[in-house]
Amino acid sequence: MQTINDIKIASIDDERPPMIRKEAYIDLYFKLSVKAPMDWCEDFNALGRQLTPGVKIEKNTGLCIEAWVKDMDQIAPHLETIKQSILDCNEQYIEKARQKQSALLAANAREVGKDSEQFKLNEIIADLRF
Repeated sequence: MQTINDIKIASIDDERPPMIRKEAYIDLYFKLSVKAPMDWCEDFNALGRQLTPGVKIEKNTGLCIEAWVKDMDQIAPHLETIKQSILDCNEQYIEKARQKQSALLAANAREVGKDSEQFKLNEIIADLRF
């Protein structure tokens, strides 16, 4: 079973190799190791808008990160920045999932009462850190 932490850059997209455009930019398409969920892609795009130059991922496909640089010397440093953004996005996604689960458990606990065994179980689960 694959998890969010399995999302990494695997390679350059074979179908779209790096090309120098007329405008003196190099387009880069980084293929991911696994398909990213749509909400992960939305989070990544929000992070990607903060990078210079910016990066994005098509949220409907979730397979390639699109980037560009002005010259070849920027490719390796930009890749490292993108890889860090992927790690940050993974952490953010996991934390959002944890918060969502905690909220669900809290709602369930309110329904069952604070003195119940279910409430105690919900508290233990909510405090787990994965």
